[in-house]
Amino acid sequence: MKRKHKIMIARIVLAIALTIILLVIPMPEGTIFSIAFFAVPYLVAGYDVLWRAVRNILRGQIFDENFLMAIATVGAFGIAEYFEAVGVMIFYQTGELFSSLAVGKSRRSISALMNIRPDSATRLVDGEEKTVFPEEIAVGDILVVRAGEKVALDGEIIEGESSFDLSALTGESMPVQKGVGDKVLSGAVNLSGVIKLRVESVFAESTVSKILDLVENAASKKAKSERFITRFARYYTPCVVIAAAALALVPSIIFGNPSEWIERALIFLMVSCPCALVISVPLSFFGGIGGASRRGILIKGATYLETLSKVDTVVLDKTGTLSVGEFRVDRIVSEKISQNELLEISAYAEGYSNHPIALSVCKEYGKDIDKSRIGDAVEEAGMGIRAYIDGAEYFVGNARLMEKAGVESVLDRVSDSAIHISRGPDYLGYITLCDKLKGDSVGAIATLKECGIDRTVMLTGDSRAIAEKVGGEVGIDEIFSELLPAQKVEIVEKLILEGRRVAFVGDGINDAPVLSRADVGIAMGGVGSDAAIEAADIVLMDDKPSKIATAVSISRKTMRIVRQNIIFALTVKGVILLLGALGLAGMWTAVFGDVGVMVIAIINSMRTIKIGK
Repeated sequence: MKRKHKIMIARIVLAIALTIILLVIPMPEGTIFSIAFFAVPYLVAGYDVLWRAVRNILRGQIFDENFLMAIATVGAFGIAEYFEAVGVMIFYQTGELFSSLAVGKSRRSISALMNIRPDSATRLVDGEEKTVFPEEIAVGDILVVRAGEKVALDGEIIEGESSFDLSALTGESMPVQKGVGDKVLSGAVNLSGVIKLRVESVFAESTVSKILDLVENAASKKAKSERFITRFARYYTPCVVIAAAALALVPSIIFGNPSEWIERALIFLMVSCPCALVISVPLSFFGGIGGASRRGILIKGATYLETLSKVDTVVLDKTGTLSVGEFRVDRIVSEKISQNELLEISAYAEGYSNHPIALSVCKEYGKDIDKSRIGDAVEEAGMGIRAYIDGAEYFVGNARLMEKAGVESVLDRVSDSAIHISRGPDYLGYITLCDKLKGDSVGAIATLKECGIDRTVMLTGDSRAIAEKVGGEVGIDEIFSELLPAQKVEIVEKLILEGRRVAFVGDGINDAPVLSRADVGIAMGGVGSDAAIEAADIVLMDDKPSKIATAVSISRKTMRIVRQNIIFALTVKGVILLLGALGLAGMWTAVFGDVGVMVIAIINSMRTIKIGK
């Protein structure tokens, strides 16, 4: 508990004690004495409310909760409701204290999650270890990371082996074993051995920095519900002040008995304070974003959380999303040259591509590529590579690229997905690769349907046979295959035009256009993919498709709580406002209409903090 909270508690307790004394001990009669005596606990509890009201009036910011509370309680003194004035201020400050504690708890839960930023790192310079700040480390530097230390920057292990805790990055508690050649991300905790790491990115571009930036700035992107509450309070407060003034003056002129109508107006003002909405709605979103972060789901702002809750169609890429994306060569079928030569040509052509298929071919080749042998290399979008190798033009890609090269139909040679190779129009053979589904892909689609997603669609550039095989295994409703990147965008746009709320899930590398076009773009972050973090609205840090349903569930639970708070607050306040205007509600009912409703709404909002646990 912060010092300011302890001081506020002391003030509230003192104000309550003084009020009890005033009620128990006989006091001199007379208005002046009553005002003087009750003013003491009143000011002890609420002097800062009065000061903020005066300060804001001087700044031209008149209509806020401080103004409403000051007018209502000072007015209560004016009509000799001294005990009610003090009681209202005490309960209001108690509600504000509770609100501050709740927001603090929510922020601390985020801070605990974000406690992944390393304060220092050990850099190896000429065989000597030096402790430096992470910002001082450059790409290529060698770091020493001992057991119990956080990895300061993204890099590759060059010496040693250890297990790592990635829970702060992915939300998963199981340690991951890594050795020489494996990538390790900043924010990971070394659990056992000593390792040496070659740095691959500066601190500003590291995974931990991007995660911190995403979560810290998420609150700046308000949802429609938050923007509605802000606009509502801006116009609502002046309206209720005018209505209260009219309630005090007009009936007094017509019916007389001004003290009664002023009391009703004060009750009206007290109840009208929009604190319950202004505090509880942003707190709900903040808690929902924090809860998702604890599960390794980074949501860039409340607006995306709200949009995700309305999604009814999930469109998924195949490679890297439903499947592992780590292809391996299955068969090499050569017709006019040796298998080794066919593999070599494919590796030289694919050497400029970062596509998983290209990387798998180069890995199978296993030799260094002599770039002097390669002339121009052009990537044909959605088809493959056209490259000059040793002066000859080669085409390496799918059946459509073979058609472009002038090769007659190759589909009779292989029915599966394959890389075809030709020298000009002269067909040389093909290489087949195999990929496997992620362990939770089947369960992920089933869970999405249980969450209320009524349509799942898979988009892929792979052949129809492969697409239908994968789609059938995981239970996809609709499958589109052999697509170019632009065609994926067209399909998503068509779904949106049909009135669908669409979330697209991809690997964030070659799916950036469609990630941006969908209502919500969800990227498989690859625990550190730059393209994913930049292009998507939501990033799944551990690449598990099952987290899609988790994200949808969190968003819907959060929005249910937001709607509950809005409906509850407006309904209760509306009823008490009406009763107060009719003279059927007193000051203590007004206290419940303001402070009570605020406390209940905040308690309800705090349920979102538990969502990710």
